[in-house]
Amino acid sequence: MGRSSTPGEGTRPRVRHTGQLGRDDGVYEDAPEKGPDSGGRSAPADSGHRRGGPKRHGKKGKRRALRWGAAVLALLIVGGAGAGYLYYEHLNGNLKKEDLTLGDKKMADHKANAAGQTPMNILLIGSDARNSKENQKLGGGKNTFGAPPLADVQMLLHLSADRSNMSVISMPRDTLLKIPKCTDPKTKHVYPATTGLAMTNETLGRGGPGCTVATWYELTGITIDHFMMIDFAGVVSMADAIGGVPVCVKGNVYSHTSTGKGSGLKLEEGTTKVKGKQALQWLRTRYGFEDGTDLGRTHAQHMYMNSMVRELRKGTKLTDPGKLMGLAEAATDALTVDKGDKGLGSVTKLYDLAGELKKVPTKRITMTTMPNVLGTGPNEGRVLPTAEADQLFQMVRDDIPLDGKASKRKAPAAKEATAPIAEIPVSVRNGTRTDTEYPVKGRASAVQELLNGKGFTQATVDAQNTDATAHTGVLFPSVDMEGNAQAVAKALGIPLTAVKKSTDVSGITLTVGGDWRESGDYPASKAKEKTPESARALNGDDETACMKIQPGFGW
Repeated sequence: MGRSSTPGEGTRPRVRHTGQLGRDDGVYEDAPEKGPDSGGRSAPADSGHRRGGPKRHGKKGKRRALRWGAAVLALLIVGGAGAGYLYYEHLNGNLKKEDLTLGDKKMADHKANAAGQTPMNILLIGSDARNSKENQKLGGGKNTFGAPPLADVQMLLHLSADRSNMSVISMPRDTLLKIPKCTDPKTKHVYPATTGLAMTNETLGRGGPGCTVATWYELTGITIDHFMMIDFAGVVSMADAIGGVPVCVKGNVYSHTSTGKGSGLKLEEGTTKVKGKQALQWLRTRYGFEDGTDLGRTHAQHMYMNSMVRELRKGTKLTDPGKLMGLAEAATDALTVDKGDKGLGSVTKLYDLAGELKKVPTKRITMTTMPNVLGTGPNEGRVLPTAEADQLFQMVRDDIPLDGKASKRKAPAAKEATAPIAEIPVSVRNGTRTDTEYPVKGRASAVQELLNGKGFTQATVDAQNTDATAHTGVLFPSVDMEGNAQAVAKALGIPLTAVKKSTDVSGITLTVGGDWRESGDYPASKAKEKTPESARALNGDDETACMKIQPGFGW
């Protein structure tokens, strides 16, 4: 993409502890804009933007990803440090709970490996809601107070099946995609699927975090087990509770323009421990970092998250029971999680989850940004996922580590078919429509003929179901059909990781996805065990990371 993806290295000055804010004018970096396709929402949003400013060129990272994301991850990873504090019953009352998904499409079950292990995927959401005095004090135009919230931060946390590694994918807030139909569980209002492309951060205002989850599943095909949502005030409290987070800049920086834009962050060259509002300034800074786009902001946020995790792993400031209680109170009071028997709606479940995440060493944590390309024409200033984004998603679906290290995971266990292939009924659907292309006419019939030629003479075309599917897959409704479904996949060269149990089908169903639009056999998997460079991977153990300063913002 023409931008450096390597964090700075070199000698770092002594760490400074400071509460100086530099400039705290309560103004976000971007001014409000109004945009199309907002579904009649009253909030001033440029297809989801509250604070627009000049349209940015380049990848749009999550503007405040770490402000929320790090706080959520902090709660999870702190796990064993003084674990007793998590069991105070009153903390359960702090947690807010909502439905996991608001979409019509049910997520497929995970495919277990030979050891019976399954991965876990958690969507971290940062709400920009300013419906409380605490959040309003942290900035933003008054005309946004009380407006529908936006999911300005979206990060998918993937915990590998064998618990050896963890990957995080950030989706830029400016990503254009199709939002599926969502139903508000409280009002029962139905938000129809968008007919065109819309901003991903609008999803939160379409019934709640469950719509954001449904949209991620629609785009990526990654089964999401949980979500965790947090707001501004919670991050400030948590940053203070752990005593600050070390961050590094390659030169003096002051995020401020002549027109009053900028986060107000003012730091000297070297490493500084930031906390409170200054931590928020770091996480919202765009003007002053790298090339002044959201790409730099996302990179800074990933550095912050890694640094915060390292601090928590060291037990910094967490030996004092009072500080532990403060962190627990701040975290649970700020969190909204998925409800239900399988949800995260209690501190006990959060503690159990923390135990799972703590199994991953920091050197096996990888932060990435979804590869994207700048839109043109009516999509100017926005971004669209690229083919490398799909590669990244497939690596996560296949439980491939994003840190490039050899995987120790075991391949899914193959099962024998329980019937001759000539007696296995298979329904074939055409799901080749994409966000930018019409469905390929006749693809279901063509694949049916392929199956017939391989001996599956009971394969038929289901012309009634043509929902778009990014990835070709084989679904089966009950365990006794798994071996037969795998036989279908093997015959066509479809990976077994794409064979999943689902209650959405009544028999073995093969959906030809957008990845198989061409005639012939299923294309060889493009997912290699290497993360695309455009994802800007950052390792959790990298203590040399230091932000490059944008020319003109030094002092």
